[in-house]
Parts: sequence; structure tokens; C-alpha cells
Amino acid sequence: MNQTQNKEKKYSFQILQFGEGNFLRAFVDWIIQKTNDKLDLNIGIVIVKPREKGSMIERLKKQDCKYHVILEGIKDGKPVREIQKIDCIKDAVNPYSEYQKYKKYFLNSKLKFIISNTTEAGITRLPNVNIFDEPPVSYPAKIVALLYERFKFFKGDSGKGLNIICCELIENNASVLKEIVLELANENKLPAEFIKWVNKSCSFCNSLVDRIVTGFPKDNIKNIQKELGVEDNLIVVGEYYHLWAIEGNEHIKEELPFYKAGLNVLLLNDLKDYRDKKVRVLNGAHTALVPIGLLSGYTTVKEAYENTDISVYINKLISDEVLPNISGDKEELKQFANGILERFLNPYIKHYLKSISLNSISKWITRDYPSLKDDYKSTGKLPKRITFSLASLLVLYSPENKIRFKANDTQELLDIMEKIYTCNDTVENKIVEILSNVEIWGDEIAKFSELHHAVAFYVQQILSFGIKETLKKLD
Repeated sequence: MNQTQNKEKKYSFQILQFGEGNFLRAFVDWIIQKTNDKLDLNIGIVIVKPREKGSMIERLKKQDCKYHVILEGIKDGKPVREIQKIDCIKDAVNPYSEYQKYKKYFLNSKLKFIISNTTEAGITRLPNVNIFDEPPVSYPAKIVALLYERFKFFKGDSGKGLNIICCELIENNASVLKEIVLELANENKLPAEFIKWVNKSCSFCNSLVDRIVTGFPKDNIKNIQKELGVEDNLIVVGEYYHLWAIEGNEHIKEELPFYKAGLNVLLLNDLKDYRDKKVRVLNGAHTALVPIGLLSGYTTVKEAYENTDISVYINKLISDEVLPNISGDKEELKQFANGILERFLNPYIKHYLKSISLNSISKWITRDYPSLKDDYKSTGKLPKRITFSLASLLVLYSPENKIRFKANDTQELLDIMEKIYTCNDTVENKIVEILSNVEIWGDEIAKFSELHHAVAFYVQQILSFGIKETLKKLD
């Protein structure tokens, strides 16, 4: 076991982090901590609560924003375990109840970076958002508001722009964020000089993240706390593997010199190849696995993937319907996929399916639909396994799912689902109506009638015969 207990030190506030969840704390904050420790730097973080609901900010404050990350896995064929104390977080702020404090942070002259993971649902254009609320409700509106306040406060100083790095698992995450920010600025008739300042003085960096984070080790917490010698109630467990690929320039590289710390952080000109491989294989497989695993009675990725029928289904989904539509050397892609799927069986990680199920609909749209669309385009037929993954997901959201599972998603989406599912109509008509909803799926999927009817057929099969029997008959 390798245990790292860094000395207490003062950190200089440089990063405003939107998101306080397990992933950011076990990935970005861990990377910043490792860089500080190895290079004797003092990069400090302030965490901002991106949504009004939730209590993690208060829990962080109770522990003075300090906690431990425990990483477990295989390295060079041998088990490896590392404990890292995180103390580079200077503060955690709730902008909904501490707006003035939050404002002081985003107007601080030392602030250089904004880093976010607001989930796939975070970088979206919400209707009727007031950018002058304190704070605005959506993440893009928060960004345009704080940039505008910063622009005014520093009188358009080009040196006070910010570098914004997005970790959300959507394609071109920071580019999409910038597009919405500029739309909001124009719609609200903000000065042309401000828009020019955003374009010239601020950088929006797309990024791709990869680490399986399982979260709080509730099953073994007492033993771990005894080992640490402290009652840490914010421990985060994840796999040892990590990758962060960032689209950025040399300025970003020097300000955040992760490469000097020996970390697997890459600065690239284009993320497309990395993104297609990672999101479509790892995240796409996770999203496809979750509903089938939960409906089969399993609780973790490892348990579900150890079921032969499920592992065969996932393997064929990747090999037959995902990899053929990703550019690159086919043998290298096959080896990459095999390495990804091996991580599902990491004996040291309890990756709970319920945890991965958060916002599953938006995850399926960004992770699995691109593969379905590309395969349909190349073969002229719907890929049956990806189609089946959507059907099983909609069963998971149904009150008839028979496992009494309560989906964890936006209230707006859950309300739409409940209204349709509880109406007096056939299963097929309900599914077609759900999939035709532009608010949930966007124009493209909402108009894909061939997909709607195929998904409805599989939903009826699952509800009639159960997930296990339907999965067996899939081939």
C-alpha cells in the first residue's frame, strides 16, 4: 500500500470548480493535489455548487474541505492501492445562499481557471433563464453572468480572461458551452466589447476524462476510517487508471504543468479520436449495461458483467455495432476495447449500477445514440443491441419495471415520463409518445419513427417475458 499524506500548506486560489461530486473530487482534485505535491506548487481550488439541490457543499465545509481518495487496481500485473489526502480545496461555496461570497471569488484577480463537471444535462440551453439572477439557474448562464461581471470589474483588461475546461461527457463540451454563452450574451444585448473580450481573452478547452469512480465505500467505511485514523465521511474510491486529454495551447500546459508530475494528462490539438474511442466504448458500454444489470437483479458492474449472457451482449454490442464505425486501426481498436472491458472486472472496485444511472437518458443520447446512428447509416438497419439498450432503459424508467427502481433524473423529464406511462394506452403507443418528445430527445431522435417502433417491440418483450429471457432471445 502506498499512502500519501501531504503536509499542511497554504494554497493560492486559482481554480473555480463547478461540481462537487465524486468524480471531480477523485479525478481533477486528485490530479491537482498530485501536481502540487510532486512539483511543490500551491494551486488552490474553490468548489461551487452548480445546482440548488444537494448537501455535498455543507458536508465539505464540515470537514474543512479535506478528504481522502483511495485508488485500487492492477499495475504491471500486480495489485496496487494508493491513499491520497486532498487538502488543496480552499473553500466550498453555495451561490444560492452565499452569492456575495461566490461573487468575490469569481472577481478575484488571481483566478485563472474554471473547471466543470455538471453532467451531460449541465451544458444545455434551458428556456427562460435570467442571466441577471443571483445566481442564474443554468450552468451556461452562470458562466456568461460571471464573465460579464468580471469584464466590467476589470474594465475589459485582456489579462483577466479565464481558461474554462469542461469535463462533461458531451462532444466538444467547452465549444458547446461557449456557443450557448455567446448566444445568451447576444440575446441579452450585452456590449459588443464584452463579446469581443470573451472571444479574445477567454479560452474554452474541450476535454476528455477517464477514470472509473465508485464513490463512498459505505460497505467498508469503518475499517477504512480506522486505517486512516480519522473519521473521514467524504472518502472517494476509484480505479488506479486515469486519463485526461485536453485541447489547449502551451499557456495551459505551463499554467497546469501536469506532464511534469508524471500524470497521464495529454494536451492535444484534436480530441475526436480519443473521444470516439473512450465515450463510445467505455461510457457507451456502461450506459447499455446499467438497465440490463439492474433489471436482472445485480448491483455492481462486475456482478452484471460476470453474467455470461450480459457479457456476451456487451461484447457483441461493442465489436459489431460500435467499433466498425470508429476510425482508426481495427486491431488497435479491438485491443483498446478489450482493455476497457477488462476494467469492468476489476476485483477491487464496487462500481454500483445505481450510481451510474444518474441522468441515464441524456447519457444514452450522448454515449450510445451516435453509434446507433452511424451503424444505421452504414448498414441500413437498426443495430439490435444498441436499440435493445434503449428499450431496457425505458423499462427502467417505467413504473412497471418490477424492481421498484426509482430513476434519478431531472424532475422535468420524470414528470413527462410519469404522465405518459400512467395514461390509459397501449405500451407501444406510450413508448412512441415518449420517444417523440422533442424536449427529451431533440428533433433527430424524436422524428426517428423506425427506432420508436423497434424500441416499443423490445419494451413489450421485456415487460412480458422479463429481461433475462428477452436477452437470451436477442440473437
